[in-house]
Amino acid sequence: MIRCTNGSLYTGSTNHLIRRWHEHRQGDGAKYLQANDPKAVVYVEEHPDRSQTCRREYRIKQYTKEEKESLVAPAESDDG
Repeated sequence: MIRCTNGSLYTGSTNHLIRRWHEHRQGDGAKYLQANDPKAVVYVEEHPDRSQTCRREYRIKQYTKEEKESLVAPAESDDG
C-alpha cells in the first residue's frame, strides 16, 4: 500500500516493487496516483503467485479505511 500526501491509501500489486514505485513517483503509474501524489510505501505482502496476489489485492480493496489503517499501523510505527 502507498500512503499519499493527502493521507489516503492506494492498494496495488506488482512483481517489482522498486520499479513500480519509481513509475508511480514519475506519474507513470495508476491514475489514482497521478491525481494523488504518492508519499511512501507503507505496507507490503508477498505471495507465491499472481493468482493469490490478485485475490489478496481484491480483498484488501474491499476493506474499510480503518481496516486498511490497521494493516499499516505496525509498519508505520517502525519508521520512528
